[in-house]
Amino acid sequence: MDRDRVQLLAPREVPLGGPRAMTVRRTLPQRERSLIGAWCFVDHYGPDDVADTGGMSVPPHPHTGLQTVSWLFTGQIEHRDSAGNHAMVRPGEVNLMTAGRGISHSEVSTPQTRTLHGAQLWVALPDGARDVAPGFAHHAPPPLAGTGWEARVLLGSLLGDTSPVPTATPLLGAELLLDPGATLDLDVDPAFELGVLVDRGRLEVAGTTAERGDLAFVAPGSASLRLSSYDEPVRVLLLGGPPFGEPIVMWWNFVGRSHEEIVGFRAQWQAQIADEAGEPADPGAAGGLREEAGPGERVVRDGQLVRDGRFGVVVGEHLPPIPAPSLPNARLRERR
Repeated sequence: MDRDRVQLLAPREVPLGGPRAMTVRRTLPQRERSLIGAWCFVDHYGPDDVADTGGMSVPPHPHTGLQTVSWLFTGQIEHRDSAGNHAMVRPGEVNLMTAGRGISHSEVSTPQTRTLHGAQLWVALPDGARDVAPGFAHHAPPPLAGTGWEARVLLGSLLGDTSPVPTATPLLGAELLLDPGATLDLDVDPAFELGVLVDRGRLEVAGTTAERGDLAFVAPGSASLRLSSYDEPVRVLLLGGPPFGEPIVMWWNFVGRSHEEIVGFRAQWQAQIADEAGEPADPGAAGGLREEAGPGERVVRDGQLVRDGRFGVVVGEHLPPIPAPSLPNARLRERR
């Protein structure tokens, strides 16, 4: 039966920076499941009254080995990164940032934003693409419509539309709106794992009822997916891709392949922000400033900056960068 393919993942609340700590609902990763295709992180927030929560104010922070996918339902967020990209995240428009070997960026809701509501998603990069140069892509998908439904395709192909945004592995990302009492039968790739994130309302996903905030995981094996709403409007994000097939180690903002690699990323970030603040860095520490640094890493000779660091400096951002938290005492485990 279809319902045997569905696993419901409930959200947990997590504070996201700022003096009043805007709260997000995190459904991936979880103990039960770490990835859906290459999707490795799902945060869902709002609708939040910015006057109460303070909105989003995330100072410069680093990433490696992943892509970020930003999607808003309401509000506006200003994005700046160390590759020189400055863009607005607006409702109905997808922004995809490729961290590759290393990038830093900031995300701040605009002064005009009164209500903030959306999702922040990460995609793990496969081994052959995780050391690429940082990049950025933007797309405003056209609305698609049928009886009782509307859709926008962020990534991949669905309902006859294909997003032009390039990805390193096959992916599916779409926003779907269903009227009360509507049923939508979707043609999907049977090799894809699928995730249905319920933003509004409640609906039946392949025979299983998912409530607001749930992420319904649908195992591969079928070329169709049926979504049916009940007596209220429904909005979901549909995510998917073939099983990733590579173990990853994910900690804080880094995706790597080993505990040692993550330790190195953290040390490089700490050394970089210490140098930016004019504090001494230990040249013998992993990732410390050294004349023999690899391509793209920061090199200082005779007290002068010669080349920028692995993560770069966010262009035009006045907020100070976020220090990395302390590593746990135990080794970081692989996720599959």
